[in-house]
Amino acid sequence: MKDQGRDGLADAQRRHWQGTYTAHPGMYGDLPSDPALHAAQVFRAAGAADVLELGAGHGRDSLYFAREGFTVQAADFSATALGQLREAARAQGVDRTVTTFVHDVRDPLPLPDASVDTVFAHMLLCMALSTAEIHAVVAEVRRVLRPGGLLVFTVRHTGDAHHGTGVAHGDDIFEHGGFAVHFFSRDLVDALAEGWTLREVHPFEEGDLPRRLWRVTQALDRAQEPSHR
Repeated sequence: MKDQGRDGLADAQRRHWQGTYTAHPGMYGDLPSDPALHAAQVFRAAGAADVLELGAGHGRDSLYFAREGFTVQAADFSATALGQLREAARAQGVDRTVTTFVHDVRDPLPLPDASVDTVFAHMLLCMALSTAEIHAVVAEVRRVLRPGGLLVFTVRHTGDAHHGTGVAHGDDIFEHGGFAVHFFSRDLVDALAEGWTLREVHPFEEGDLPRRLWRVTQALDRAQEPSHR
């Protein structure tokens, strides 16, 4: 469910990313992120065949998953970024195993219950989403995962140097240079894992500053049915 009080911020963030991807095509380069390298190993060890990436951007991680033999569904709220992803998929010869769809994570996923093996989201959950919206996203992930399915996500956390600075939007959301981040506490990570098996909360650093993040891996029990909202 959308938080109506944050629609303006979310729409501003959509415009920000559309403009950013237009001005800087392929801005994150061709190499996969370190979390994607790890996730591919975890997914393969679990016998997974497909990956849903939320917040795929221009696709460096989705394309890596496809090259590694997974069938990939890539979702993002930037149509510009997904266009770049499709072009790259054709150039790399993986366009038959990669599909894309424009999606605002504040809305339900347009996918059937228990229809995907794994979900990957690199820094998607720590965008300009309220705590309630983050819980709703994870509930949707749970709905579309098959029993035994895996979720791997990364988020910036409250130990990051930018936490508590810049433009404050409430709910641990702070904005720097037009980019708003919801900084995660460990309590929020644990709350999102209720009803799951929390396998790992791994701290790491990335990029300038450097950004401080957690890589979280959690799994559905094979006996569980997906929850419905």
